[in-house]
Amino acid sequence: MVQFFKQLYLNNFLFYCLIGIILLFTIAYFFPMFYNAAWYLLYILIAFSVIDILLLFASNKKVIGIRNMAEKLSNGDENEIRIALNNQYTFPVYLKIIDEIPFQFQKRNFEVKRRIKAQEKDDYKYFLRPTERGEYSFGNLNIYVASPLRLISRRFTFDNNQMVPTYPSYMQLRKYDLMAFSNNLFQYGLKKIRRIGHTMEFEQIKEYVQGDDLRTINWKATAKKNQLMVNQFQDEKSQNVYMIIDKGRVMKMPFNGLSLLDYAINATLVLSNVILKKQDKAGMFAFSKKVENRVVAEKRQSQMQQIMENLYNIKTDFFESDFSRLYVDVKKHINQRSLIMLYTNFETLDGLYRQLPYLKGIAKNHLLVVVFFNNTELDELIHQKASNVQEIYDKVIAEKFAFEKRLIVNELRKYGIYSVLTQPEHLTLDTINKYLEIKARGIL
Repeated sequence: MVQFFKQLYLNNFLFYCLIGIILLFTIAYFFPMFYNAAWYLLYILIAFSVIDILLLFASNKKVIGIRNMAEKLSNGDENEIRIALNNQYTFPVYLKIIDEIPFQFQKRNFEVKRRIKAQEKDDYKYFLRPTERGEYSFGNLNIYVASPLRLISRRFTFDNNQMVPTYPSYMQLRKYDLMAFSNNLFQYGLKKIRRIGHTMEFEQIKEYVQGDDLRTINWKATAKKNQLMVNQFQDEKSQNVYMIIDKGRVMKMPFNGLSLLDYAINATLVLSNVILKKQDKAGMFAFSKKVENRVVAEKRQSQMQQIMENLYNIKTDFFESDFSRLYVDVKKHINQRSLIMLYTNFETLDGLYRQLPYLKGIAKNHLLVVVFFNNTELDELIHQKASNVQEIYDKVIAEKFAFEKRLIVNELRKYGIYSVLTQPEHLTLDTINKYLEIKARGIL
């Protein structure tokens, strides 16, 4: 009996009918000829309500709902949540679906209405975009079922307290997975890189075909074979590539709901996969007041899983980052010359000058690429047409900050430090571009 009352809900239509009958009784108080009609309508409403209850509760049939989703959510991406529905009743039903979405999404008005024919199946899908890594807890999947009379509803509850972790963007990882094998990378938005020099590993000697570089002709082999032979090279392999993520306060700034830190984490995951597919060694660590989440550069099979777990576990209270500690750690633990992709952010030249001695120290022994961000909101302000003095003032200040970003790029170049100045949404493509450019030119 307790279970019956927990599942029983009165629909709005029933309340509207009751209000109408009460009004009719009120009118009958002044006009007695309506008194009998009011009672007849009340009896009819009670009878239909009993029939409705019997339809929904008398049999063992019910509506089944299942919430289907991936084992983990992809941070910063649209993740599909699918609700599978199965109507076991022998009549069509009207459903009101209320899914208790994790509080991080702040969606308090999720409600879906569906109609399913007798003994048929249906499904409904919606999308969620998480902007923070961590655990997301779904509550109950509540389904309110009404018969064609629509006076009474029966509530069914499924999939209560379902927890799903949110990992760095593995959807981007899948999207760019084939890049490492493709020679037509420009079709993904990447630019073609012209190969310069011959600092690649020798692979074999082969017969010359039209289009081969004449500078690769092997004259000794040509004399022996009495036909043109050329040396064929391949990209150098097993080079160390480290992604270093600044998790200090400069990376807290949000763009499109996602922090710069999470953009850097997503890009690191995708770039690590490309590096390993290119037969190089991928490693990473994060730093703020101290260096943490370290993964030594390797190319073993479990490397991607280890990198993903460490990226997932990056936590920060957004202290000011200690670049002197980073310099000491790099000098101590990275002994072989490596490509270092440093994800950080500099807003002013003064901010760069404070850290420049440590960056120069790292660049002495390694190929350092500093990755930092354009402020997209300032870019929008710069391109807007000013209509008053205040807007002109704001536009001048925005142009000053944008110009200072370009000065930072020039300042880094003076000391042999490469840089990538990018918008957050283009970070993954631009960092892959830079890595492939360095590989193609044999700079490392």
